[in-house]
Amino acid sequence: MSIYLNKDTRVLVQGITGGEGTKHTNRMIASGTNIVAGVTPGKGGQTVEAGGQVIPVFNSVGDAVEATGADMSVVFVPPKFTKGAVIEAVDAGIETTVVITEGVPIHDTAQFFAYAQEAGKRIIGPNCPGLITPGQSNAGIIPGTIAKPGRIGLVSKSGTLTYQMMFELRDIGFSTCVGIGGDPIIGTTHIDCLEAFEADPDTDAIVMIGEIGGDAEERAAAFIADNVSKPVVGYVAGFTAPEGKTMGHAGAIVSGSSGTAAAKQEALEAVGVKVGKTPSATAQLMREVIASL
Repeated sequence: MSIYLNKDTRVLVQGITGGEGTKHTNRMIASGTNIVAGVTPGKGGQTVEAGGQVIPVFNSVGDAVEATGADMSVVFVPPKFTKGAVIEAVDAGIETTVVITEGVPIHDTAQFFAYAQEAGKRIIGPNCPGLITPGQSNAGIIPGTIAKPGRIGLVSKSGTLTYQMMFELRDIGFSTCVGIGGDPIIGTTHIDCLEAFEADPDTDAIVMIGEIGGDAEERAAAFIADNVSKPVVGYVAGFTAPEGKTMGHAGAIVSGSSGTAAAKQEALEAVGVKVGKTPSATAQLMREVIASL
């Protein structure tokens, strides 16, 4: 009952010995995540105590994978080291690398994403909260206590709106929630998640959260029209954003009518996606969808 992540996923943490890495390793373990290793160059052979467990630390992702069979990495390293960390994970055979780091240079993301694509590996992020399959596993910084397992799939550009939607629909629950990040270039997209949720037999309906800027939501609308049979509800952050201003995420900038919330809403509604004007209104739309199934 999930996409990309379940209780059997073997997770390692790049940057585990840093403050953020250690803190969120504790939180991930508390959510049930099977964390098998940490990686910090120069600190191989040490251990980190987290969540009542002793996690071995390795000098490289390759060493960690060889010793533990890890197949997912969560990256907590500074922006200037992120490209190298992701390429190292890809070279080690990690299937999915979740890049939490904010402020990664766009050209670095373009390079490591292309590198991962060439190798057939998945990138989630950067500048994202990660993903969670409630009751099974949590890879990233999403609060693990705000939702239970259920049959709604959630894909979102925004971290905080991911949390709000999970909380609003916590009584119904989620199969998997994926925060894809809001940078101009990201790995996994709305379309990737929509395709995976459509194929997941335990996801009955999908919430898609977008925001102003770019054309990702319009492209997702076209994909939904041709490929998604499950009901989708949506929310687009930024209905009141002024033209020409960057709003929060690096990718959230509007130029003329391109990338506006209204344009995205129109594209989504044209293919049958119900769009709420607020997160709470969107959650109510999903409640109505679930009630009708």
